[in-house]
Amino acid sequence: MFSQRGQIVTAHSADQLDSFSHRANVMRLNGIDADILDRDAVRRLVPYLDFSDTARFPIHGAILQGRAGTARHDAVAWGYARAADGHGVDIIQNCEVTGFVRDGDRIVGVDTNKGRIGAGKIGLAVAGHTSVLGQKAGLELPIESHVLQAFVTEPLKPLVDHVVAYGADHFYVSQSDKGGLVFGGNLDGYNSYAQRGNLGVVREVAEAAIALMPCISRVRLLRHWGGVMDMTPDASPIICPTPIDGLYLNGGWCYGGFKATPASGWCFAHTLATGKPHPLIAAYGLDRFRTGRTLDEAGVGPSAWLQ
Repeated sequence: MFSQRGQIVTAHSADQLDSFSHRANVMRLNGIDADILDRDAVRRLVPYLDFSDTARFPIHGAILQGRAGTARHDAVAWGYARAADGHGVDIIQNCEVTGFVRDGDRIVGVDTNKGRIGAGKIGLAVAGHTSVLGQKAGLELPIESHVLQAFVTEPLKPLVDHVVAYGADHFYVSQSDKGGLVFGGNLDGYNSYAQRGNLGVVREVAEAAIALMPCISRVRLLRHWGGVMDMTPDASPIICPTPIDGLYLNGGWCYGGFKATPASGWCFAHTLATGKPHPLIAAYGLDRFRTGRTLDEAGVGPSAWLQ
Protein backbone atom coordinates (compact mmCIF):
# COMPACT_ATOMS: atom_id res chain seq x y z
CA MET A 1 0.00 0.00 0.00
CA PHE A 2 2.98 2.32 0.45
CA SER A 3 5.02 3.88 -2.33
CA GLN A 4 7.39 6.79 -3.02
CA ARG A 5 10.88 7.25 -1.64
CA GLY A 6 10.35 10.00 0.91
CA GLN A 7 8.89 13.49 1.16
CA ILE A 8 10.74 16.59 -0.02
CA VAL A 9 9.60 20.10 0.90
CA THR A 10 11.39 22.70 -1.20
CA ALA A 11 12.72 25.93 0.30
CA HIS A 12 12.48 29.10 -1.78
CA SER A 13 14.49 31.54 0.33
CA ALA A 14 17.42 31.45 2.73
CA ASP A 15 15.09 32.33 5.62
CA GLN A 16 12.78 29.45 4.75
CA LEU A 17 15.72 27.05 4.63
CA ASP A 18 16.71 28.25 8.12
CA SER A 19 13.20 27.54 9.39
CA PHE A 20 13.36 24.08 7.81
CA SER A 21 16.58 23.46 9.74
CA HIS A 22 14.72 24.28 12.96
CA ARG A 23 11.92 21.91 11.96
CA ALA A 24 14.38 19.15 11.11
CA ASN A 25 16.00 19.51 14.55
CA VAL A 26 12.59 19.23 16.23
CA MET A 27 11.86 16.09 14.20
CA ARG A 28 15.21 14.52 15.13
CA LEU A 29 14.68 15.27 18.83
CA ASN A 30 11.45 13.29 18.56
CA GLY A 31 13.05 10.32 16.83
CA ILE A 32 12.04 11.22 13.27
CA ASP A 33 14.74 11.22 10.62
CA ALA A 34 15.10 14.47 8.67
CA ASP A 35 17.79 15.85 6.38
CA ILE A 36 18.46 19.34 5.02
CA LEU A 37 19.43 19.32 1.34
CA ASP A 38 21.24 22.03 -0.57
CA ARG A 39 20.18 23.09 -4.06
CA ASP A 40 22.43 20.59 -5.85
CA ALA A 41 21.19 17.66 -3.74
CA VAL A 42 17.57 18.62 -4.46
CA ARG A 43 18.33 18.80 -8.17
CA ARG A 44 19.84 15.31 -8.17
CA LEU A 45 16.75 13.84 -6.51
CA VAL A 46 14.03 15.77 -8.36
CA PRO A 47 15.55 17.15 -11.58
CA TYR A 48 12.14 17.88 -13.13
CA LEU A 49 11.55 20.90 -10.86
CA ASP A 50 12.23 24.41 -12.16
CA PHE A 51 15.87 25.23 -11.34
CA SER A 52 16.18 27.85 -14.08
CA ASP A 53 17.28 31.44 -13.58
CA THR A 54 13.77 32.56 -14.50
CA ALA A 55 11.98 30.32 -11.97
CA ARG A 56 9.10 32.07 -10.26
CA PHE A 57 10.36 30.82 -6.89
CA PRO A 58 14.09 29.87 -6.99
CA ILE A 59 14.89 26.68 -5.10
CA HIS A 60 17.47 27.19 -2.32
CA GLY A 61 17.26 23.72 -0.79
CA ALA A 62 14.79 21.39 0.88
CA ILE A 63 13.97 19.23 3.88
CA LEU A 64 13.79 15.47 3.26
CA GLN A 65 12.00 12.87 5.38
CA GLY A 66 13.31 9.70 3.76
CA ARG A 67 10.80 7.22 5.22
CA ALA A 68 7.72 9.22 4.24
CA GLY A 69 5.47 8.13 1.39
CA THR A 70 1.90 7.70 0.29
CA ALA A 71 -0.74 5.13 1.18
CA ARG A 72 -3.93 4.04 -0.56
CA HIS A 73 -6.54 5.67 1.69
CA ASP A 74 -9.33 3.31 0.71
CA ALA A 75 -7.17 0.21 1.16
CA VAL A 76 -6.07 1.37 4.62
CA ALA A 77 -9.64 2.18 5.67
CA TRP A 78 -10.92 -1.22 4.53
CA GLY A 79 -7.97 -2.91 6.23
CA TYR A 80 -8.95 -1.30 9.54
CA ALA A 81 -12.59 -2.21 8.93
CA ARG A 82 -11.80 -5.88 8.28
CA ALA A 83 -9.60 -6.07 11.38
CA ALA A 84 -12.25 -4.39 13.54
CA ASP A 85 -14.93 -6.73 12.18
CA GLY A 86 -12.70 -9.69 13.02
CA HIS A 87 -12.56 -8.47 16.64
CA GLY A 88 -16.36 -8.30 16.92
CA VAL A 89 -16.96 -4.64 16.06
CA ASP A 90 -20.27 -3.96 14.29
CA ILE A 91 -19.80 -1.48 11.44
CA ILE A 92 -23.12 -0.10 10.17
CA GLN A 93 -22.77 1.72 6.86
CA ASN A 94 -25.07 4.51 5.59
CA CYS A 95 -26.34 5.06 9.13
CA GLU A 96 -26.92 8.75 9.88
CA VAL A 97 -26.92 9.96 13.47
CA THR A 98 -29.95 12.22 13.91
CA GLY A 99 -29.68 12.91 17.63
CA PHE A 100 -28.44 11.82 21.03
CA VAL A 101 -30.29 9.91 23.75
CA ARG A 102 -30.00 11.30 27.28
CA ASP A 103 -30.61 10.01 30.77
CA GLY A 104 -30.58 13.19 32.77
CA ASP A 105 -27.31 14.98 32.01
CA ARG A 106 -25.66 11.85 30.62
CA ILE A 107 -25.66 10.71 26.97
CA VAL A 108 -26.55 7.01 26.77
CA GLY A 109 -27.10 6.41 23.06
CA VAL A 110 -27.79 7.82 19.60
CA ASP A 111 -30.85 8.03 17.39
CA THR A 112 -30.18 7.12 13.76
CA ASN A 113 -32.09 6.73 10.51
CA LYS A 114 -31.98 2.98 11.22
CA GLY A 115 -33.16 3.14 14.81
CA ARG A 116 -31.88 3.82 18.29
CA ILE A 117 -28.53 2.48 19.53
CA GLY A 118 -27.75 2.49 23.24
CA ALA A 119 -24.24 2.67 24.65
CA GLY A 120 -22.47 3.26 27.92
CA LYS A 121 -20.06 5.64 26.23
CA ILE A 122 -20.20 7.51 22.90
CA GLY A 123 -17.09 8.36 20.89
CA LEU A 124 -17.49 11.24 18.44
CA ALA A 125 -15.00 10.78 15.55
CA VAL A 126 -16.68 12.15 12.42
CA ALA A 127 -13.96 14.22 10.74
CA GLY A 128 -15.34 17.27 8.88
CA HIS A 129 -18.78 16.99 10.50
CA THR A 130 -17.53 17.21 14.08
CA SER A 131 -19.22 20.55 14.73
CA VAL A 132 -22.52 19.34 13.20
CA LEU A 133 -22.73 16.32 15.51
CA GLY A 134 -21.42 18.36 18.42
CA GLN A 135 -24.31 20.80 18.05
CA LYS A 136 -26.79 17.92 18.07
CA ALA A 137 -25.36 16.98 21.48
CA GLY A 138 -25.45 20.59 22.69
CA LEU A 139 -21.67 20.94 22.45
CA GLU A 140 -20.28 24.16 20.96
CA LEU A 141 -16.81 23.50 19.57
CA PRO A 142 -13.95 25.82 18.46
CA ILE A 143 -13.99 24.30 14.98
CA GLU A 144 -14.53 25.67 11.47
CA SER A 145 -15.21 23.40 8.50
CA HIS A 146 -13.44 24.12 5.21
CA VAL A 147 -13.16 22.28 1.92
CA LEU A 148 -9.77 20.93 0.83
CA GLN A 149 -9.56 19.95 -2.83
CA ALA A 150 -7.48 17.23 -4.47
CA PHE A 151 -6.69 16.69 -8.15
CA VAL A 152 -5.70 13.84 -10.47
CA THR A 153 -4.21 14.15 -13.96
CA GLU A 154 -4.21 11.80 -16.91
CA PRO A 155 -1.76 8.87 -16.57
CA LEU A 156 1.91 9.59 -17.25
CA LYS A 157 5.02 7.46 -17.43
CA PRO A 158 6.96 7.30 -14.12
CA LEU A 159 8.12 10.82 -13.24
CA VAL A 160 7.56 11.74 -9.60
CA ASP A 161 9.32 9.27 -7.31
CA HIS A 162 8.85 11.26 -4.10
CA VAL A 163 6.10 13.21 -2.39
CA VAL A 164 7.10 16.76 -3.30
CA ALA A 165 5.76 19.78 -1.42
CA TYR A 166 6.20 23.37 -2.51
CA GLY A 167 7.59 25.58 0.24
CA ALA A 168 6.43 28.79 -1.47
CA ASP A 169 2.79 27.71 -1.37
CA HIS A 170 0.68 25.01 0.24
CA PHE A 171 1.10 22.56 -2.65
CA TYR A 172 2.04 18.88 -2.83
CA VAL A 173 2.32 16.30 -5.62
CA SER A 174 2.95 12.56 -5.91
CA GLN A 175 2.31 9.96 -8.61
CA SER A 176 -0.17 7.12 -8.21
CA ASP A 177 0.30 3.48 -9.21
CA LYS A 178 -1.89 4.19 -12.26
CA GLY A 179 0.40 7.01 -13.41
CA GLY A 180 -1.78 10.00 -12.57
CA LEU A 181 -0.27 12.92 -10.69
CA VAL A 182 -2.15 13.48 -7.42
CA PHE A 183 -1.84 16.99 -6.03
CA GLY A 184 -3.55 19.67 -4.00
CA GLY A 185 -3.13 23.07 -2.41
CA ASN A 186 -4.75 25.45 0.07
CA LEU A 187 -8.15 25.23 1.69
CA ASP A 188 -11.07 27.05 0.12
CA GLY A 189 -11.24 30.46 1.75
CA TYR A 190 -14.69 30.14 3.31
CA ASN A 191 -16.60 27.78 5.58
CA SER A 192 -18.44 25.01 3.74
CA TYR A 193 -19.63 21.41 3.91
CA ALA A 194 -19.91 21.13 0.12
CA GLN A 195 -17.71 18.31 -1.17
CA ARG A 196 -17.14 19.84 -4.57
CA GLY A 197 -14.54 21.98 -6.24
CA ASN A 198 -14.05 25.71 -6.44
CA LEU A 199 -12.69 27.10 -9.73
CA GLY A 200 -10.64 29.80 -8.02
CA VAL A 201 -8.72 27.17 -6.09
CA VAL A 202 -8.36 25.05 -9.25
CA ARG A 203 -6.58 27.98 -10.90
CA GLU A 204 -4.33 28.67 -7.89
CA VAL A 205 -3.30 25.03 -7.51
CA ALA A 206 -2.67 24.67 -11.25
CA GLU A 207 -0.48 27.79 -11.17
CA ALA A 208 1.54 26.35 -8.27
CA ALA A 209 1.93 23.04 -10.10
CA ILE A 210 3.26 24.70 -13.24
CA ALA A 211 5.55 27.05 -11.28
CA LEU A 212 7.14 24.05 -9.58
CA MET A 213 7.05 21.64 -12.56
CA PRO A 214 6.83 23.47 -15.91
CA CYS A 215 7.05 20.13 -17.73
CA ILE A 216 3.43 19.31 -16.81
CA SER A 217 1.91 22.51 -18.22
CA ARG A 218 0.10 20.62 -21.01
CA VAL A 219 -1.03 17.65 -18.91
CA ARG A 220 -4.80 17.27 -18.74
CA LEU A 221 -6.67 17.30 -15.45
CA LEU A 222 -9.05 14.34 -15.18
CA ARG A 223 -10.98 15.12 -12.00
CA HIS A 224 -10.98 16.95 -8.71
CA TRP A 225 -13.05 16.74 -5.55
CA GLY A 226 -13.33 18.29 -2.10
CA GLY A 227 -13.09 16.84 1.40
CA VAL A 228 -14.34 18.61 4.53
CA MET A 229 -11.65 19.53 7.07
CA ASP A 230 -12.50 20.41 10.68
CA MET A 231 -10.03 23.19 11.51
CA THR A 232 -9.15 24.25 15.07
CA PRO A 233 -7.71 27.67 16.05
CA ASP A 234 -4.28 26.19 16.86
CA ALA A 235 -4.17 23.67 13.99
CA SER A 236 -4.08 20.81 16.52
CA PRO A 237 -6.59 18.03 17.23
CA ILE A 238 -8.96 17.65 20.15
CA ILE A 239 -8.93 14.21 21.84
CA CYS A 240 -10.58 14.12 25.25
CA PRO A 241 -13.67 13.47 27.37
CA THR A 242 -16.14 16.30 26.77
CA PRO A 243 -17.98 18.31 29.45
CA ILE A 244 -21.04 16.16 28.61
CA ASP A 245 -21.03 12.96 30.63
CA GLY A 246 -20.71 9.87 28.42
CA LEU A 247 -19.47 11.76 25.33
CA TYR A 248 -15.86 11.62 24.11
CA LEU A 249 -14.34 13.60 21.25
CA ASN A 250 -11.67 12.89 18.64
CA GLY A 251 -11.71 15.63 16.02
CA GLY A 252 -10.26 18.89 14.77
CA TRP A 253 -7.51 17.10 12.87
CA CYS A 254 -7.19 19.77 10.17
CA TYR A 255 -4.97 18.17 7.48
CA GLY A 256 -3.48 15.40 9.60
CA GLY A 257 -6.12 12.84 10.56
CA PHE A 258 -5.35 10.03 8.12
CA LYS A 259 -1.70 9.57 8.94
CA ALA A 260 -2.35 10.01 12.65
CA THR A 261 -5.03 7.29 12.76
CA PRO A 262 -2.99 4.51 14.46
CA ALA A 263 -1.65 6.68 17.29
CA SER A 264 -4.82 8.71 17.85
CA GLY A 265 -6.99 5.58 17.71
CA TRP A 266 -4.85 3.90 20.37
CA CYS A 267 -4.97 6.95 22.65
CA PHE A 268 -8.70 7.48 22.07
CA ALA A 269 -9.45 3.82 22.89
CA HIS A 270 -7.52 4.23 26.15
CA THR A 271 -9.49 7.38 26.95
CA LEU A 272 -12.82 5.68 26.26
CA ALA A 273 -11.88 2.63 28.33
CA THR A 274 -10.57 4.51 31.36
CA GLY A 275 -12.51 7.76 31.20
CA LYS A 276 -9.24 9.70 31.45
CA PRO A 277 -6.97 11.09 28.69
CA HIS A 278 -4.00 8.96 27.70
CA PRO A 279 -0.76 10.69 28.87
CA LEU A 280 0.27 11.28 25.24
CA ILE A 281 -2.84 13.37 24.57
CA ALA A 282 -3.14 15.18 27.90
CA ALA A 283 -2.38 18.51 26.18
CA TYR A 284 -5.05 18.03 23.50
CA GLY A 285 -8.15 18.70 25.62
CA LEU A 286 -10.91 21.20 24.96
CA ASP A 287 -9.97 23.12 28.08
CA ARG A 288 -6.81 24.50 26.45
CA PHE A 289 -8.88 27.02 24.48
CA ARG A 290 -10.38 28.39 27.71
CA THR A 291 -7.06 28.61 29.57
CA GLY A 292 -5.01 29.88 26.63
CA ARG A 293 -2.66 26.86 26.65
CA THR A 294 -2.99 26.35 22.90
CA LEU A 295 -0.46 24.31 20.96
CA ASP A 296 -0.13 26.30 17.71
CA GLU A 297 1.26 23.49 15.55
CA ALA A 298 0.39 24.82 12.11
CA GLY A 299 2.77 23.22 9.63
CA VAL A 300 4.93 21.64 12.32
CA GLY A 301 3.38 18.30 13.26
CA PRO A 302 1.49 16.66 16.11
CA SER A 303 4.53 16.08 18.34
CA ALA A 304 6.01 19.60 18.29
CA TRP A 305 4.68 20.50 21.73
CA LEU A 306 7.05 17.90 23.20
CA GLN A 307 10.00 20.15 22.47
